[in-house]
Amino acid sequence: MDDRESLVSMNGTHVSFIGNDCENIPDFLGDTYGQMAKRLDLSFNLLRSLAGLDMFTGLEELVADNNMLGNDLQLPWLPSLHTLTLNKNQLTDIEALLEQLGAVTPGLRYLSLLGNEACPNQLVSPDKDEDDYQRYRYFVLYKMPHLKFLDTRKVTSREVLEAKARGAFMRVVKPKTDKVSVETTSAASTLPYTPLPRGSRDPRNHKGAFAKCRYVYYGKNSEGNRFIRNDQL
Repeated sequence: MDDRESLVSMNGTHVSFIGNDCENIPDFLGDTYGQMAKRLDLSFNLLRSLAGLDMFTGLEELVADNNMLGNDLQLPWLPSLHTLTLNKNQLTDIEALLEQLGAVTPGLRYLSLLGNEACPNQLVSPDKDEDDYQRYRYFVLYKMPHLKFLDTRKVTSREVLEAKARGAFMRVVKPKTDKVSVETTSAASTLPYTPLPRGSRDPRNHKGAFAKCRYVYYGKNSEGNRFIRNDQL
């Protein structure tokens, strides 16, 4: 066995490459598993880019939690992708992300962005409340009305109607740090930011995204069902 393959866990069409501190997707991963993988878990690395993902032509599920992905994130055309989790990254620009997802993931139905500043949830932003989070949901659903699950909650028909009617006005404004005063910058820097959940990047503590879900996580750090219910938060 190639030494590199020892870094990969595979169960059928489920491929896990987690906890290897890689900043980029290694070429061998796409070369070896790209044509067969339906589910790819890249959690607990140091990924700043998803370049190389175009090798995974039939990908249906992508998990890239606990990485360093930011607003320059670029995804290839992934027509079969229905599940995407980007929890605990460095995403702040929700509008740019949704524009891209709408263009390259037409089949997306399950999306989770918890632990990013782009998702104004009290668990990561103590200065936000449930109203802030609900406005975010309306805006996301306005942009992506076919979603069935967003973060830990199932999308309701009422939310879809509200999003259609008012979602365009619920845009989450990204702070412009380059033009603010010194006082404002200083004040903003004191706001606490606590990742979701509080703690380390230890894969043994990894929790998933979508409440109850039929998808099961397979890998060297498996804890069974990676998705969580609201009453477990």
